[in-house]
Amino acid sequence: MTNTIYAKIADELNAGLNQVQAAVGLLDEGATVPFISRYRKEVTGGLDDNQLRTLEERLTYLREMEDRRETILKSISEQEKLTPELERAIRGADTKTTLEDLYLPYKPKRRTKAQIAREAGLAPLAEQLLADPNLEPEALAAQFLNNEHKIESSKDALDGAKQILMEQFSEDAKLLEKTRTFMRSEGYLAAGVVAGKEAEGEKFRDYFEHKEAFSTMPSHRALAMFRGRNEGILNMTFTLETDLEPGQMHPCEVMIAKHNNIENKERPADKWLAEVVRWSWRVKILTHLETDLLGDLRERAEQGAIDVFARNLKDLLLAAPAGQKATIGLDPGLRTGVKMAVVDPTGRVLDHGAIFPTPPQKRIAEAEAVLLKMCQKHNVNLIAIGNGTASRETDKFVGDFLKQHPEFNIQKVIVNESGASIYSASEFAAKEFPDLDVTIRGAISIARRLQDPLAELVKIDPKSIGVGQYQHDVSQTRLAKSLDAVVEDCVNGVGVEVNTASAPLLARVAGLNSTIANNIIEFRNENGPLKNRKQLLKVSRLGPKAFEQAAGFLRIAGGENPLDASAVHPESYEVVEHIAKTNSRDIKGLVGDSSFVRNLKPSDYISDKFGLPTVTDIIKELDKPGRDPRPEFKTAQLKDGIEKLSDLELGMTLEGTVTNVTNFGAFVDVGVHQDGLVHISALSHTFVKDPHSVVKAGDIVKVKVMEVDVQRKRIALSMRLDDTPGEKTSGGGNSQNNNRNNANKAQRSGRQNSNFKDNVQQGTMAALFEQALKKK
Repeated sequence: MTNTIYAKIADELNAGLNQVQAAVGLLDEGATVPFISRYRKEVTGGLDDNQLRTLEERLTYLREMEDRRETILKSISEQEKLTPELERAIRGADTKTTLEDLYLPYKPKRRTKAQIAREAGLAPLAEQLLADPNLEPEALAAQFLNNEHKIESSKDALDGAKQILMEQFSEDAKLLEKTRTFMRSEGYLAAGVVAGKEAEGEKFRDYFEHKEAFSTMPSHRALAMFRGRNEGILNMTFTLETDLEPGQMHPCEVMIAKHNNIENKERPADKWLAEVVRWSWRVKILTHLETDLLGDLRERAEQGAIDVFARNLKDLLLAAPAGQKATIGLDPGLRTGVKMAVVDPTGRVLDHGAIFPTPPQKRIAEAEAVLLKMCQKHNVNLIAIGNGTASRETDKFVGDFLKQHPEFNIQKVIVNESGASIYSASEFAAKEFPDLDVTIRGAISIARRLQDPLAELVKIDPKSIGVGQYQHDVSQTRLAKSLDAVVEDCVNGVGVEVNTASAPLLARVAGLNSTIANNIIEFRNENGPLKNRKQLLKVSRLGPKAFEQAAGFLRIAGGENPLDASAVHPESYEVVEHIAKTNSRDIKGLVGDSSFVRNLKPSDYISDKFGLPTVTDIIKELDKPGRDPRPEFKTAQLKDGIEKLSDLELGMTLEGTVTNVTNFGAFVDVGVHQDGLVHISALSHTFVKDPHSVVKAGDIVKVKVMEVDVQRKRIALSMRLDDTPGEKTSGGGNSQNNNRNNANKAQRSGRQNSNFKDNVQQGTMAALFEQALKKK
């Protein structure tokens, strides 16, 4: 089945079978995704990191499914019930759900009512009535009375036969797939408030009477409903777009009847069989499908939320660094004052303390004197101000100070401090600064975060950075795995300076772990800065395999070999040597000589060992060695005097920083301690399907204040600056919602026409059943 797995993944990735086989081979050998995507392009045919992540995920799923397939085959074979037809069906199943459907009749289970009925000898009664509805049920049932098994009346016998058929229908894999497909595409999920929970569940008010198409429900609404259900506020049920009339058959009941050749021709057993169909659907199959489909919805919603978190985290990690400049970090506060820390261009702590320029102390003159001394003593270039409590008051104080001292030419920046307190209390922070208070550690983190967001944020659990959407409602294992992959890709995409990097940053480099990272720092401390990449092999537990994976992502600035400061892998240095020798140049003079390098033809330097993709990448790297893929540093200019929610006025235009992007819009920090929401309908004048296509975390944007709810601490913003608060514009939310609703209706209509052409026939059949039952 291995080739089948490879072929399926190749089809999903729209890649060649040989590409997938090669990538799987590398992964199985222990190669990392960053290493494969960057340094094994010839082997995989250029699969990028996103394709490789998907490949890795699908490979795990399909291998697990193969293991489960073999377990199921073995179980059924041991029961001596494995027929050639069943084996073909099991081997052909392409999802775990289909596998479990096929296994359902053979799965060991607790003693059911149907099993008890079979033990009482009622299986022939069920089989005969299903095969020949002309038989009179009660008369036939009288032949199966059995006092030993407490079958004392025809009703007892018919109830037992009904249980047998209900179980048979509900364990029919093909029927389950039909009804599941119908409910997945045509079903609606309805939510309602649990009686008496209205006041307690006020935050779920939007879902007290909510009904929405299952197939198009966005992840944030699904997760909100699941949370409401888990808290005992909401109940959730599957239904159709329009409620059934009394006595009307559900379309899935019609499917069950049709699948089992049950028709209503007013024969003696037809009414009884119709009741079996109805009970099969309502008691057995619907319950089973609700569990399955709600599980699918939760999984889909969780994946959507995880994807949102991952995209936001990537944008945040790859935010522009202010660079290696002496920086003061300020962790604002009121009663306890503003904690201060000074770090040098490499992030080393030079000084720390506390000032009290904010209420209630307002010791402004004293605070200015301390700040002046720090700026003079340490030649400060930047002041980073955390965006928590008292940040705007602190920002105003610093602004006034800098106006009095223009000679410093210092830039002040408001920094998102989400997760700084997590770092401050972490084991790593305690080990790094055992003698410092946690609040001072927070100021250090804020300063370093401005210098290099990536280097600082890797010290924090990604889940604590605060850019998610219902992050606590999703599988924490899946979330952690996804976020770890994002961090790994970002760290390796930027590269790490081995002589200054912290242990948490080094641990994220491909091929390394926490133990090796700590060993590198220990080696650094004992032997001084590394002078070349080869020295890495002297680090304890950093063997040839780890070196192969990590070396290209580790930089050594000012080392013995200029290539050690670039992304050129040591295994490819001979290519550069060949280029230098061919052109009578020395390597040092070659690196960074754009005018010369850009005229090189990669095809001139390929060999059996190094193909065109590798040579092309090497030449690009020689052009801009060690280039940082992150954007240029810039900050939002927060408006003076706008420091709290009550300072906002409708129609006011402000500049702010995007802090989080969700499926329903973007949150923007405009400097009032409460992020405002730009709803998806207010991001652009044109229809927006995905907010990430318009903005990303860290973007500087201009917004207009549309609504302010001080009591609920909510701010509605718009990026359409010609919008007027209170007016419904042609491109506004109503228009966008209408467009979406129309699109959904059209999509549903298309599905009905293409996938369910027998609806009319089913409706006719249902009508016949209803008429017959009324006559009876």
